[in-house]
Amino acid sequence: MSRVGGSEEERCQAALGILASLCQGQPPPQGLDLETCRSFELQPPERSPSSADTGASVSLLAVVVIVCGVALVAVFFFLFWKLCWIPWRNKEASSPSSTNPTLAAPQSPSPSPGDTMADKLKDPNTLGFLEAAVKISHTSPDIPAEVQMSVKEHIMRHTRLQRQTTEPASSTRHTSFKRHLPRQMHVSSVDYGNDLPPAAEQPTSIGRIKPELYKQKSVDDEEGKNEAAKTCGKINFSLKYDYENETLVVRILKAFDLPAKDFCGSSDPYVKIYLLPDRKCKLQTRVHRKTLNPTFDENFHFPVPYEELADRKLHLSVFDFDRFSRHDMIGEVILDNLFEASDLSRETSIWKDIQYATSESVDLGEIMFSLCYLPTAGRLTLTVIKCRNLKAMDITGYSDPYVKVSLLCDGRRLKKKKTTIKKNTLNPIYNEAIIFDIPPENMDQVSLLVSVMDYDRVGHNEIIGVCRVGISAEGLGRDHWNEMLAYPRKPIAHWHSLVEVKKSFKEGNPRL
Repeated sequence: MSRVGGSEEERCQAALGILASLCQGQPPPQGLDLETCRSFELQPPERSPSSADTGASVSLLAVVVIVCGVALVAVFFFLFWKLCWIPWRNKEASSPSSTNPTLAAPQSPSPSPGDTMADKLKDPNTLGFLEAAVKISHTSPDIPAEVQMSVKEHIMRHTRLQRQTTEPASSTRHTSFKRHLPRQMHVSSVDYGNDLPPAAEQPTSIGRIKPELYKQKSVDDEEGKNEAAKTCGKINFSLKYDYENETLVVRILKAFDLPAKDFCGSSDPYVKIYLLPDRKCKLQTRVHRKTLNPTFDENFHFPVPYEELADRKLHLSVFDFDRFSRHDMIGEVILDNLFEASDLSRETSIWKDIQYATSESVDLGEIMFSLCYLPTAGRLTLTVIKCRNLKAMDITGYSDPYVKVSLLCDGRRLKKKKTTIKKNTLNPIYNEAIIFDIPPENMDQVSLLVSVMDYDRVGHNEIIGVCRVGISAEGLGRDHWNEMLAYPRKPIAHWHSLVEVKKSFKEGNPRL
């Protein structure tokens, strides 16, 4: 049926075509009037529905293909911009720094290939590049075998020299000391194995302690320095020794430019005199009312043998008198050496600055010990000899002293050792040696804290006083340490005055 319908449609179309051609003839053939031809021309020819649907589908497909093509082109350009344009632009930006050497190269004579390779091997800046070349030599056939061998020999020679300059000949005793060091400190006993050392490291960076990484600033330290530098006027006194009566004559003459302690802008000063270490004998001047420049002119006698004068200290404390409250301390003067100005055979006048103080400093006593260092063995020996004039800590008027020595590294205690206990005495004699194993390269980073303790059977042991020796110490403690390092294998002994624990904190040990 479909075939029959199709043939009839074709016949109709053919007939219509013939009729149209006949109507277009001039004049129309007989049997066809003009009105019939016009009506036939005004009617549009019927199209088959299948051809219209086919044209719409083809146009829609063309639009889809064009849109997909535009999208693919956009994706292609985006990938090209990401992968090619940005790396090329970065390379262009970094190219001037790398091209400068090539521009300057024609000005200098071109060296021979052998000299260029030798210079590259000697240049420490290219050592890292050469090491990388050696590591990838198994996969990169561009590097000649001779260059690889020469680079390996140069690196091994550099490693041996570096280890020889940084590793001291320390014994196994020093491993315990190095174990106590902080983790950030690089110790020279690290085993590198077969790995190549980094070229950027300097020979002195291995096995060296860096104290600047662990130092902490203390506010108390700055306050203590400001207080120590503050003076409160001057005082004038004279000394003379009376050989007939075996007495020391101290004459307080006058004071000058004292600070005002009262609301009226003046002070009522007087002076207390001690001949340390004896504090039981206390003498004082008269009170001078409402003046900042008093004239005392008073003599004081201290019975003491001439042989003991070298071990005595003169302590002058200046106070402001208050009738209805506690007396305010203006300052103090401590004369450690009575023979500082003369031999005391005749009267000698002395001017001293009055140092700021809020309370009278207590004489805690002195300790004598010696220091000896053996660089070859890395052994530091501290011999505690004796103490004298220690402060009485018990109700009996005596103490049970012993000495504790702590090894410090930048405020951290690494080790501690102590002596035996001496019962009921203020002048103990020990003669005991305390030994620490310290490598020579770490002597500049350590110090010793010597503490004199009072043993109590019940309760905690009390600290009588402390002193510190080392590079970071002050005064005699630093001088004693430097003298020990200047004269190795020789015991150096000195007397050290004991100070309070708070003062030792201000000197740079805030974490003890």
